[in-house]
Amino acid sequence: MGLKQQLQQDLKEALRARDERRKSVIRMALAAIVNAEVEHGGELDDAAVTAVLQKEAYRRRDTIAELRQANRPDLLADEEAELAILEAYLPSLLSRQDIIEEARQVIAEVGATGMGQLGLVMRQLIPTLKGRADGRIVNEVVRELLSG
Repeated sequence: MGLKQQLQQDLKEALRARDERRKSVIRMALAAIVNAEVEHGGELDDAAVTAVLQKEAYRRRDTIAELRQANRPDLLADEEAELAILEAYLPSLLSRQDIIEEARQVIAEVGATGMGQLGLVMRQLIPTLKGRADGRIVNEVVRELLSG
């Protein structure tokens, strides 16, 4: 069963269980997938569906960060719950330590010695970590390794 079909099945279950939050998050995810299919001009494969879900999860993470800065715990709980539902459909992200190990390998491969080679390292590293790590964390790790 594909990821989109899994979402559709889970939507039916959420409707039966009267789980309003899960229902609304899955509907939002399916709407984003349909929009991406319209842009693409056809059905998306599981990798593309995963990319759409990752984009939605990324939006939630941004919103969570903004709500923390604004000190809005009332809205924060809702966004965190939505993010948890979305993350259930995504592959698990690499830990910071795993990202550091991957970054060290790429830095050694390209022979980077300072911040001047940041772009070179990132161009090599991002495709290998695509979908498995948050780009912001990857950027932070590479900057730390190149500057320290």
